Amino acid sequence: MHNFKELKVWKAGIEIWKTKLTRSFPNEEKFGLISQMTRSAVSIPSNIAEGCGRKSNKELYQFLNIALVSSFELETQIIIAREFNYIRTEKAESICDMIIEIQKMISGLQKSLNT
Repeated sequence: MHNFKELKVWKAGIEIWKTKLTRSFPNEEKFGLISQMTRSAVSIPSNIAEGCGRKSNKELYQFLNIALVSSFELETQIIIAREFNYIRTEKAESICDMIIEIQKMISGLQKSLNT
């Protein structure tokens, strides 16, 4: 077991959530893009934490993979939100930069597990 609260990548996942990126979205997206983005953003640190609670590095690797996939989903959703002008270009780029950094950290952590 690993202490997820000490992992830089878990902390970065929490920071993504704290950006409240859907705050300016139109109300009609409440059950669409807002819901989808919220689930993706929460999934990143949640799956990292769940993987850390597993008994083997192989299981941790699998949950890190789920977190990685969620990060790609969120990145795509941000691009879509930008296309619909729900989010400013600067904010979209800043958050995507954070997500790319998380993707790199997850991949690095996976490589370090030697599964």
